[in-house]
Amino acid sequence: MKHALPRIVFTVLCAGIFSLPAAPGAHAAPARAARADDAAPIQAAQRQFHAGNYTAAIATLQPAASRDASNPEAYYWLGRSYYELRDYDNAIAQLGRAVALDARNSIYHQWLGRAYGGKADRERSFFLARKVKKEFQQAVSLNPSNLAARRDLAEFCVDAPWIVGGSKDEALQQVNAIAAIDPVEGHLARAIYFQEGLKRPDQAENEYREVLAAKPNRIEPYLEAADFYRSQGKAAEVSTAIQAAALVSPGDARLPFYRGVAGVLAHADLANAEQDLKSYLASTPERSNWPPHAAGREWLGRLYEAQGKRGEAAEQYRAALQLDPQRKEARARLERLSRKTSP
Repeated sequence: MKHALPRIVFTVLCAGIFSLPAAPGAHAAPARAARADDAAPIQAAQRQFHAGNYTAAIATLQPAASRDASNPEAYYWLGRSYYELRDYDNAIAQLGRAVALDARNSIYHQWLGRAYGGKADRERSFFLARKVKKEFQQAVSLNPSNLAARRDLAEFCVDAPWIVGGSKDEALQQVNAIAAIDPVEGHLARAIYFQEGLKRPDQAENEYREVLAAKPNRIEPYLEAADFYRSQGKAAEVSTAIQAAALVSPGDARLPFYRGVAGVLAHADLANAEQDLKSYLASTPERSNWPPHAAGREWLGRLYEAQGKRGEAAEQYRAALQLDPQRKEARARLERLSRKTSP
C-alpha cells in the first residue's frame, strides 16, 4: 500500500487504491464556533470515530445535521465516517455539503478530494479523477501550509495518467514547496517521488535515511520509513525504524504490526511475531491511514507458511482476500499453496 504509514498508490485504470499520506494537519478537525447544543453530539461522534465505530458516529451525527443544516462540521465528520466505511458516494455527498457551507476550508476540500479519489479508483473513472486534482489544488490554494494536501496533490500528479492531470513536473513543484516548509516532510514527499515517479528505490531509501537521521518528534515519519523498508524486504531496517518510533511513542497501537512484519521478514522469533500480529488485529479498528487488517492476515499467513503450517497459512490468506480481494500477493501465495496440496 502506499500508506503512509501504509501508502496506497492511486492509479486510474490500474491496480491500487487511493493514497492517504500521513502529514501534519491530515486528520485535524476543522475549527468552527459551534453552538453548545451542536458541540456535544459532534464531540461524541469524534470519540466514536477515533474508536473505529464509524456506524455509531454516523448515527450520532445524523440528528445533529438534521437539527442544524448550516453546520459544516457535522457534515465533515459524516463524510469522514462514510469514507472509513468505503461508502464513497455518501462521503462525497456529505463532504460536498461541508464545502458548500464553508468553501474556504482547506481540510474540507482535501477530504472531498480523497473521497472522489476512492470512488474514481473503484470505478476507474477519468471524470472523477479530474475532480480529485481540482479539490486538492483548491485545498493547497486556500492553505499553502496544509502539507497533507500538498502531499496528496504531489502523489496524485505522480500516480495519475497525464490525461487526468498527472504531471511529474507538478509533483516535483509540490515536493520542493513541502521541503521549504518542513524538511522532514520534504524528505518523505521526495522519497515517494523517487520511488513511484522515477522508479528509483535507491534514491528513495536515501531520503528515508535522512528522515531517520533527523529524529523527528512524531511517529508517522518513522512508520513511513518502516513501510518502505517492508516493501523492500529489509527486515533489519524495518526493526531500526520501529525501534526509533517506539522511543517517540512507545504505546502506539501500530507498532506491533511492524514488529511482527520485521520478525516474519527476518524469519526470527516467530512466536513473538505471531503474538504481535494477532495483537494488532485484535486491538485496533480498521483505519484508512493505518496498516489494514487484510495486511495483518497476509503477514500471519506468511508466518505460518514459513513454519510449514500450510492449512493455517491458507486460512489467513483467505481471510485477507475476504477483507480485500485486491491483495495480489495473498492471492498468489494461496494459489501456490493450493497447487502444493492438490493430489
